[in-house]
This record gives sequence, C-alpha cells and structure tokens, in this order.
Amino acid sequence: MSLTTEPQSKISGRAWILAVLTLTYTFNHVDRQILVILLEPIKNELGLKDSQLGMLSGLVFAAFYATLGIPVAMWADRGNRRNIIALALGIWSAMTALSGLAQNYIQLLLARMGVGVGEAGGTPPATSMIADLYPPQERATALGIYTSGIGLGIMAGFALGGFINELYGWRVAFFVAGIPGLILALIVRFGIREPVRGLADQRKDDGPAPSMGETLRFIFTQKSLLWLFAGCLLICISANAFLVFTSSHLQRTYGLTPGQVSLPLGLLIGGVGSVGAIVLGRVCDTLSKKDLRWRPLIIAVCAAIALPFAWMFLRAPSVGMAYAWNIVPSFIGLIYASVAYTASQELVKLRMRSFASAFMLFCLTLIGIGGGPWIAGVLSDHFTAAGAAQPLARSLELILLFNAASIVCLLMATRSYRRDAARAAE
Repeated sequence: MSLTTEPQSKISGRAWILAVLTLTYTFNHVDRQILVILLEPIKNELGLKDSQLGMLSGLVFAAFYATLGIPVAMWADRGNRRNIIALALGIWSAMTALSGLAQNYIQLLLARMGVGVGEAGGTPPATSMIADLYPPQERATALGIYTSGIGLGIMAGFALGGFINELYGWRVAFFVAGIPGLILALIVRFGIREPVRGLADQRKDDGPAPSMGETLRFIFTQKSLLWLFAGCLLICISANAFLVFTSSHLQRTYGLTPGQVSLPLGLLIGGVGSVGAIVLGRVCDTLSKKDLRWRPLIIAVCAAIALPFAWMFLRAPSVGMAYAWNIVPSFIGLIYASVAYTASQELVKLRMRSFASAFMLFCLTLIGIGGGPWIAGVLSDHFTAAGAAQPLARSLELILLFNAASIVCLLMATRSYRRDAARAAE
C-alpha cells in the first residue's frame, strides 16, 4: 500500500508515543544504572574486587542484553513492536526488584542477567517505531529526545539510589527502582498504538522482512554504517567505563559517600547529558539537511572536544573542580548514541530497521557496555597490585585512548555516508 498520500501532520499521537517510549527508555536506564551508584556499599558488604564490579555492571549484563537483542529485533521486524516493548519492560523491572533480595555475588549476578534479558527487547523496536513516526529531516531530533532517556535515567537512578541507600540501604533502592516499571508496562501495552511502517518516509512498506542473512549482507556492504558503528563502539567503551566508575573515583579520591555524589553526578551526567542529546540532535538535523556527512562528523567533533576535559576531570585537585571539568563531557556524552540510532534507521531498508538497531546495540553493548567497565576494573586491579597512587584514575586515563581512536573511524564514515543513505532509500 502506498503511503505517499498520508501527510506528515496526520501521523496521529506521535508526540505521545515518543514521550511514552522516552519514559520507557528512562526506566531502562534507571534500572540499569542504579547499580552504579550502589557499587561501593555492595562491594563493602559482599567483599568484591573492582574486576568483579566491572563484570557485574558490564560484561554479564551486556552478554544477555546484546545476544538476545538480535532475535528480538527479528521478531520486531515481523510482529507488534509495542507489545514486545511492554513485555520486555515488565521483565526487566521485575528482575531489578529481585536484585534487592540477593545475598551473595552469584545471586546478584543472576538478577542482573535477568535485567539484561528484559532490556534486550526495549531499544530495537522503539527506534524502529520512532523512525516510522518522524521523517529523516526530524529524525535525529526525535531520537535525541529518545536518547535523553539515558541521561534522565542516570539522573533519576543516581539520585534515587543515593537517597534510598542513605536511608534504608542498597537493597531497598532496587525495589523502589523496579516496581514502578510494572505499571509503565501496562501503559505501553494499552496506551499507545503501533505505527504504520514507513509512514514518515512516505514510502511503501517493503513487504515481508528479509532474512537475517540478507540483512547482514546489506549491512556489511554499507561501509559508512560499519565505520560509524566502529567509532561509536570505541566511544562506548570509554563512556561506559567512566559511567560505571566515576562515582567510585570521586568517593575514593575525595572521601565522599554515595549520597554525597549521587545528586551532583545525576544532574551532570543525566540532566546536562539529556539537554545535550536534544540540543545536539537538533544541531545534527540542521547541519545534515545540507550534508548528511554531518551525522558521523558531529560525533567526531564532540569526541575531540571531550578528550581534554575528561583528562582534567581525572586530575582535578578538588571535587568542585572535578564537577566543573565534567560539564562539557556530560553535555556531549550522549550524541554518539542518538546519531548511531539515526544512522541505523536511515542506512538500511524499512524492514531491516529493528535488526539494524539491534546489530548496533549488539556491538555497542557486548564490547562497549560489557567490555568498558571490565577493562577499567582489570586495569585498576593491576595498578592497585603495583602499588600505584589512585589506581582507578590511572585506569580511566588509559581508557581515554579508545575515545581518541574513535575519531579516525568516524571520519572514515563520512566518505560514503551520502551514497549509502541513497542506496538504502532505493
């Protein structure tokens, strides 16, 4: 059925759907990141090492999140994406609440695996739905708003986790974070509609979804998509190592408690990061109207700007200076995710969008979210054994090399981006 006669203004309730999906993504990151602000009390009670914390907050969660994202995305390219999101939200919220019952490292590890299983069904169908609601000239802005859920979730998770931990302990914090998601799952299921595929592009639905093999062959011939994925992957390693261990770094370096760092970090990483995702998403859309190569280029520029500020954050003589140096990295820290989502929707065909998003998430999650904290934790344990001063800070300094390497990949992505976008629209 042709969709070209349907004006964009008549896409019903798209702002409401985007708001609900953004709130769902916010809950996604509340449940994921509340663990981060609670790492120090969990470490002290359960007697864990930094490498175990990195495994707990990164690799184990990421392995399930990334691997299950692929079959869920194939399902989403064929089925009702709204229902998939509602089911996934119910699962990860329940497993977050169960994390508060863990009595040892293995039990907590299993609960976090369950969170990863649920969250695998969130982003691929959501980004596909948003791409059907917003045309290419508005898509980076819309996905920037959706990506702000990362920052909002971090802000809420940090603030909630720190506050509840101070009053009632870390176990209660998991309960408070998980249970509201069960209510939101009902709102998703019964409160929003499944959009028509391809409506915002004013294109025909491509018909039956291609096989996984066909989709992968198409993705691997889109050079700009692969280079962009590689660049975002390297940034993701650095970003998630910092995300997981920034709170611990501040607590150890300046003698602070989780409650003392939770609100400032939540406002910086979450609040400032959310504003940056929306503002830079809009800037990206404006620049990309003239030249689509600004999609990867804006990430490269932001990565280059962030490097010196992140370095000075680790070298700050006081906690006040550390917060000040962290403002710029926080503001530009989420743009790589929103543009990666945008690219995964406009560099593939309509019925490949959920899978392309899942493929991107597989790369970012398994290696970036999974590997970044684990690598930082292993390096920290190494520097600790060697007797280094501030071993965690030295570890994070080395992690910045991944950020630097990303710039080369992103510049390579600009070479064929326009051609690959035109090929996907054929």
